Amino acid sequence: MIDYFAKIDNGLVIDVIAVDETNCGNLPYPESEPIGQEYIASLGIEGDWLQTSVDGLFRKQYAGIGFAYSVEGDVFVTPQPYPSWSLNQNYDWQPPVPYPSDGKQYTWDETTRTWVLVP
Repeated sequence: MIDYFAKIDNGLVIDVIAVDETNCGNLPYPESEPIGQEYIASLGIEGDWLQTSVDGLFRKQYAGIGFAYSVEGDVFVTPQPYPSWSLNQNYDWQPPVPYPSDGKQYTWDETTRTWVLVP
């Protein structure tokens, strides 16, 4: 099995690497994280590395390059989709206007800050 670690620089994920779980003590998160960090450092790979979960069992979701890391929530946050969207208490981006609930398909128009029906 494989564990994954995200390199954090100034609050952003700049790299993600795979580490064989044997190099993480074959332990579950969070016990595996410090062992994996020591292993990464032993390879001469510098930086702040945090373990990330492919299936989102911890730290909200799998970290991708360009994601942010919230120290307060200890979660990885997807990039902001539009400037007008704000982060809610669950670390999910929310539009200023809720998505219509009429069952139709819409796309966001940042210029008008409205949902536009997809033809």
